[in-house]
Amino acid sequence: MLFNSFSFLVFIVIVVPLFYLLSHKYRWLLLLIASCLFYAFYIPAYLLVLFAIITIDYFAAIQIEKATFKHKKKYLLLSLLGNLGILFFFKYYNFFIDNINQLANTFPFIKTRLQHLDIILPIGLSFHTFQAISYVVEVYKGRQKPEKNYGIYALYVMFFPQLVAGPIERPQNMLHQFHTNKKFDFNNIASGIRYILWGLFMKAVIADRLAIPVDTVFNNPGGWSGLCVIFATLFFAMQIYCDFAGYSYMALGIARLMGFNLMFNFRQPYFSKNISEFWTRWHISLSTWFKDYVYIPLGGNRVGQSKMFFNLLIVFLLSGLWHGASWTFVAWGLFHCLLMIAYHIYKTYFPTIKVSNAITTTVTFVFVCLGWIFFRAKNMHDAKQLFASIFNFSKTYFSILDDGTHGIRAGILGLPVWSFMYCFFLVPVFLYLDNYVGKGKAATIKSKSFFIRWCVYNAMIVIIFLFGIFGFREFIYFKF
Repeated sequence: MLFNSFSFLVFIVIVVPLFYLLSHKYRWLLLLIASCLFYAFYIPAYLLVLFAIITIDYFAAIQIEKATFKHKKKYLLLSLLGNLGILFFFKYYNFFIDNINQLANTFPFIKTRLQHLDIILPIGLSFHTFQAISYVVEVYKGRQKPEKNYGIYALYVMFFPQLVAGPIERPQNMLHQFHTNKKFDFNNIASGIRYILWGLFMKAVIADRLAIPVDTVFNNPGGWSGLCVIFATLFFAMQIYCDFAGYSYMALGIARLMGFNLMFNFRQPYFSKNISEFWTRWHISLSTWFKDYVYIPLGGNRVGQSKMFFNLLIVFLLSGLWHGASWTFVAWGLFHCLLMIAYHIYKTYFPTIKVSNAITTTVTFVFVCLGWIFFRAKNMHDAKQLFASIFNFSKTYFSILDDGTHGIRAGILGLPVWSFMYCFFLVPVFLYLDNYVGKGKAATIKSKSFFIRWCVYNAMIVIIFLFGIFGFREFIYFKF
């Protein structure tokens, strides 16, 4: 059930009024049932996987609180093995088997080959697994009391606005909200609608439009000119941001309709002045998760430089693998690790060299875009072809008109010329709007008269319906 679908509109129109009509005592039950129905819309049987994770962590947390210091670690380990074991089985088992078989092919005397399992990755498994782990770790550290109500803890993991693509919440932010009596507040409704509209604009009007030329190039990477690949990479940078941030804004808005506050997951990352700042603005819930539960426990930046670089390597390798069981994601993680190391070397050894913010922001954006090639490519061979096109300064480098080799009679990147120009001008317009929103200027709309506010909202709705694409594709991060 996609946020940008008619079925979800019907779903939310039923759930939100029921939420306020019910007594506070039963609201958690309504939300839990609604979350189960929402998730069952995809593969109902995988609700069992979710409840397996929930049950393991619910009892592990209670036992951690009861146990002596000596035995706390045992229950923490049990929880981690349960969560990560389920994640490995569904997400990484076939990847592991593929690589074992490829290694075995180098030894002709090994005849046996391990078989693939015919399994589908449960939607959002990485998200709710990490959210569940954060709960148990926080209980273990003594920063969170275990939740005694099994249903409310299940809701913490399954809360439908952020169930399949985050943000990855911490128990300190969410659990107490399920115990708080939410009063109807028109300001929450208005705020929620604003976030939903902005998220829907990002997804339907920008991300799904840009997906067409992106797919044309990345699904058939051979033979494109360098400029075509550059355009496709730039469009993908906008697509993935608008797709994922659009989901996050919509999740925040849907939760706000019922008085719940989710964390912001993005803060205009493409305006970052360096790669370190980028990771404080991009997918904030994941980057802070790795910082708090991996980087800092390894020693963070409180150790020597070589050890710090090793810690960064571990974090970005895990971050790459978290996104997908593929060497392209590993390469993407390593690429960002190298960028972080290069930035720390620059900051440490060349602190007196001053460069304008415009230049550093542009350079950061260019390198982030190059990294997206690994992220979007189907495999390392495709990534190699795409990079070769970019850095091949042949006479065809500046050609963007298709010559028929990709089965397209006329146009640019699989689009009619007018449609390509629409996408081309959409990017700077969106970046301006994103910067406008990020600086808080959009909030001034709330201070305007009722007439002006609703003119703006209605204009957004008209633009979404005129230029948006609906029911075209899932959100990119659903598969993670």
